[in-house]
Amino acid sequence: MKKRIHDIDLFRKYPHDVQNELFQDLISTAKGTEFGKKYGFNDTKSVKTFQERVPIATYEDLYPYIERVMKGEQNILWPSKIEWFAKSSGTTNARSKFIPVSPESLEDCHYKGGKDMLSLYVNNYPDTKLFTGKGLSIGGSHHPNEFNAKTSCGDVSAVIMQNLPIWAEAMRTPPLKVALMDKWEEKIEKMLEVTVPENVTSLSGVPTWTYVLLKRILEVTGKKNILEVWPNLELFTHGAVAFGPYRQLFKEIIPSAQMHYLEVYNASEGFFGIQDQRNTEDEMLLMLDYGVYYEFIPIDLFEEENPKTLTLDQVELGKNYAIVISTNAGLWRYKIGDTVRFTNLSPYRIKISGRTKHFINAFGEEMIVENAEVAITKACDATGAIITNFTAAPVYMESGKRGGHEWLIEFEKAPDSLPRFTQVLDETLRDINSDYDAKRQNDIALLEPIVHAAPTGTFMDWLSKKGKLGGQHKVPRLSNTREYLEEIMEMTGLAGVKN
Repeated sequence: MKKRIHDIDLFRKYPHDVQNELFQDLISTAKGTEFGKKYGFNDTKSVKTFQERVPIATYEDLYPYIERVMKGEQNILWPSKIEWFAKSSGTTNARSKFIPVSPESLEDCHYKGGKDMLSLYVNNYPDTKLFTGKGLSIGGSHHPNEFNAKTSCGDVSAVIMQNLPIWAEAMRTPPLKVALMDKWEEKIEKMLEVTVPENVTSLSGVPTWTYVLLKRILEVTGKKNILEVWPNLELFTHGAVAFGPYRQLFKEIIPSAQMHYLEVYNASEGFFGIQDQRNTEDEMLLMLDYGVYYEFIPIDLFEEENPKTLTLDQVELGKNYAIVISTNAGLWRYKIGDTVRFTNLSPYRIKISGRTKHFINAFGEEMIVENAEVAITKACDATGAIITNFTAAPVYMESGKRGGHEWLIEFEKAPDSLPRFTQVLDETLRDINSDYDAKRQNDIALLEPIVHAAPTGTFMDWLSKKGKLGGQHKVPRLSNTREYLEEIMEMTGLAGVKN
């Protein structure tokens, strides 16, 4: 671990050298693939040439290649044999994405990220007792690829768990046959049965599903908090959704000043960032030697057909960028759908600011997920509330009426005053988003938000009806249409309620 900290220090110190060397290695390795031949990788010597020749791609652009790989063809996007595909569950849309997972991306990206996560944690907390017990991880499931039964598809967590070395498997709980169960309700009961007797020292997973498990454990055991079940618990490694709105929820269920929370940025496409400092919330070191070459699209150029991208040495502090990656699994200039904001340039640290498809901009307010999460957190702090989930959408202007935003929030602990909660939510949004503030001036375009308290279990029920329980599935925080909001409100009987 100490040796790896030295390697991390090297890319902190020489980020551009590391990225340039990695770029050359990717191009050289893939020059004999069908994609590499098509775009002239053999004589691509510079990033500039690469950007001129290879178009920026969405999943739909790369899917014809990916489909052929799923059907058994090889050496299409990447020369190594592809036997696994990570099924992306970043949204609740019915159509899934299948991301190729090469041996290199598994070993040099996903596993490397897991090892570095531990290395950085131990480096920050050298007196840790983490390894005296087991790590509990909530995974998804996998199944044979419908195009080719010799290969498999599944949540990236399931792909990783299925391929773990024996020594790593011995350090975790529950066993694979439980961790990879596909029926969430059955899985959570079996996980409870298997893990409660263990000495669990760490947790890892999506905050929403981890909390569901912990709450169920307290219901069954009758304990007041999780430390009565696992007294040596000291770490929760979390990702997929911002932790800010859930922080108080976990502090109440795990009441310990010695409990640590570590943010990671891992996705189906790769492992990108790890919180490397103590006591910094949501800020992560961009990991530069994982076989991923980064480019960034300024968010105001994102909708252009072939937008100009910036390399790492061209980004600026505080600006929102959409991430474009080229990887050691054959994703070339691929838009992953996330936006980030740089908080530091030496070394490069980022915060996830949202999704390119999850925002509200019905009236020019340009509200992103990060805005919503900051405002929700402030409103909770001001009113003693704790939330479990939320979603928001625009209220479009009608004849003679102004528009606004409508929020559906499920509370674990209700605010002492919903009107006060709404007021703080609105005031915080005005404070952190000047476009929102301008539209709210004198109610010129936006009225005060409408906030509904959803019945307990609302979002779980909705996900269940869509067959999206567990794994990496999550509720869209923001949408520029009313599709999700109206569907959920219809289900709860809140449709048509205005306050």
